[in-house]
Amino acid sequence: MTGPKPGQKTVLVTGCTPGGIGHGICLEYHRQGLHVIATARRPEVLAELAELGMSTVALDVTDAESIRKCRDEVAKINGGKLDILVNNAGRTHTHPALDVSLPDVRATFETNVFSIMAMVQAFIDQLITAKGLIINISSLSSITPYLFGSVYCASKAAVSAYSRTLRLELAPFGVRVMVSMTGTVKSNTASQGHRVLPDDSLYQKVKHIFEWRLVFSQNSDTMDTATFARKLVADSLRSESPGWLRSLIGRPDWFWYGGLARSVWFGHTFGEWIIDVSCWYRLRMPEVMKLIGEDLTQKKQK
Repeated sequence: MTGPKPGQKTVLVTGCTPGGIGHGICLEYHRQGLHVIATARRPEVLAELAELGMSTVALDVTDAESIRKCRDEVAKINGGKLDILVNNAGRTHTHPALDVSLPDVRATFETNVFSIMAMVQAFIDQLITAKGLIINISSLSSITPYLFGSVYCASKAAVSAYSRTLRLELAPFGVRVMVSMTGTVKSNTASQGHRVLPDDSLYQKVKHIFEWRLVFSQNSDTMDTATFARKLVADSLRSESPGWLRSLIGRPDWFWYGGLARSVWFGHTFGEWIIDVSCWYRLRMPEVMKLIGEDLTQKKQK
């Protein structure tokens, strides 16, 4: 396995399966001259990245022992100095709030939230040594009423809140934290196994809307992965000083990019009601209201 050249910065990225955002981020950091340490549960899927000269390490972000082994292996690669940690690994979760399975919910939080906390604790010594940067991949869903996405929204909102507070707590150690408010970006989401509505779901009348919503992120102003990765990497490598100047065009700890990101940023900045109204129509709520209303009327008449 190759390692960094003398003086070369290192970046560790989680969730680097080909076709996903993490894979695109790896390629872009490599193009920018950093030594990339790409991770996945099955490192054999990272053969292409290894051939380019990147280090590849097995990592299951939901397993404490796997994280420990990854930390030790990474320390051997980078000499105990990690410049950037990108917590990208995540799990989609689209299901009506009334139909969720709590074990399934816990699994989503384990991947989307608790794994980030565990990775930060595991690699903080290496990050402090480098006075490095942590990038946590959140989502626009963290601040939007994303129909049938209550669990996913809650998990990403937790990531955003955790990241902002973590930024304050790590500032004395010279470690920065950046949270990505990611819009719709081409990823592996559409190819993942999807949940189905239970036969007794109160939303059976709008099943077609639920199924449309399952792949919404891949069909709604979706940005290609490479474009998103280029912007994220460029911003992460940019200095935060002077802070007042950067704040004119976007806070250094709050990165907005991807499809629909501009619209959601506008609503978040100038009034949450803008987001609520936009989501009401974009997510077909008038149709949902009509069909479920008709269904309830028919049931009363029986």
